[in-house]
Amino acid sequence: MTNQIALGLALLILGAITVDVMLYGTEHLLFLARKMADLIEWLAFWR
Repeated sequence: MTNQIALGLALLILGAITVDVMLYGTEHLLFLARKMADLIEWLAFWR
């Protein structure tokens, strides 16, 4: 992955989070973070 692609992905993710917070608030971000941590743990198990 090049620096340009990594920067583009980072900006895309930060933009999506910003729009999500502006539209829906911050209540569900913790839920999504916990689910992402569970997914990473599950994938690490199958590695």
